[in-house]
Amino acid sequence: MRAIIPVAGVGTRLRPHTFTTPKVLLNVAGKPILGHIIDSLIKIGVVKSTIVTGYMGDRVQDFVTKKYPKYDFDFVHQNEALGLGHAIWTAKETFGDEPLIIILGDTIFDVDLNFIFNAQTNAIGVKQVEDPRRFGVVITNSDNKIIKLIEKPQEPISKLAIVGIYFIKNSKLLAESLNTLINNNIKTKEEYQLTDALQLMLDKGENFSTFQVDGWYDCGKPDTLLSTNRFLLEKFSDKNNITGSVVIPPSYISPKAVLENSVVGPYVSIADEAVVKDSIVKNSIISFSATVSNSLLEDSIIGNEAYVNGLFQKLNVGNSSSIDYSRT
Repeated sequence: MRAIIPVAGVGTRLRPHTFTTPKVLLNVAGKPILGHIIDSLIKIGVVKSTIVTGYMGDRVQDFVTKKYPKYDFDFVHQNEALGLGHAIWTAKETFGDEPLIIILGDTIFDVDLNFIFNAQTNAIGVKQVEDPRRFGVVITNSDNKIIKLIEKPQEPISKLAIVGIYFIKNSKLLAESLNTLINNNIKTKEEYQLTDALQLMLDKGENFSTFQVDGWYDCGKPDTLLSTNRFLLEKFSDKNNITGSVVIPPSYISPKAVLENSVVGPYVSIADEAVVKDSIVKNSIISFSATVSNSLLEDSIIGNEAYVNGLFQKLNVGNSSSIDYSRT
């Protein structure tokens, strides 16, 4: 079993943070988004992965190789952002005929994936949505078998959205179908879509079923990053007993962080080497080596190595920024 994790996206909706940090390395609930995904795969025994990089790919590779030195990773670079199908096609030389689990690198899922080791057919994770026009969707029959896949339909033909987890049993046919798209320049909405490759597999007689993914947590915007942080803290929060400060659960305080004379929580993540002094912080993410002092923050994201002093408001502060209201 091999995982394919595409992480090439730029993350424009998360600027200013993604000017200096790949989206998948943004901190949520005490670790980078990509760390949560890799940990979930290792937990079920998937220890071989191909990571498809793009924007600041060297940063991604550096994080993975240092954090997970005992596991088997291949890295391939997607030179152009030509769609998810193109990203998986870029990775095709790293897998032969072994089963694959494809999981998007900017989304966190709450689903038991152990079933894949006994699955008899290809399977796609889905969730009911009200507006399917932003997603690929599937149409199923009464036996829960997929009979058609459509990328971003403009007509409401199905509300079963493809959420970004795919189990591919016939990886050889997937590679052949992706080659067909690329070699014949078959695009949908100007991109090579994985959905179209899966439809080609379906047309050739491959069976696909669905599995329900109720917990689907997007990390693509500041507000959704904060909501994902809340979900993870509720599920995995550690107890924090810190002398001289009050920590309201669920919250995560790194053992390598400094917390002095402050009240933090609920729903606060404070990463390694961060410092929070004389402050009240709620529903916020304080990233690596950031400093917050004499402040009251809520619904805020403070980037790596940022400095905030004397503020009473909501902030979205990028890496290495400095905001000091104590001198005004």
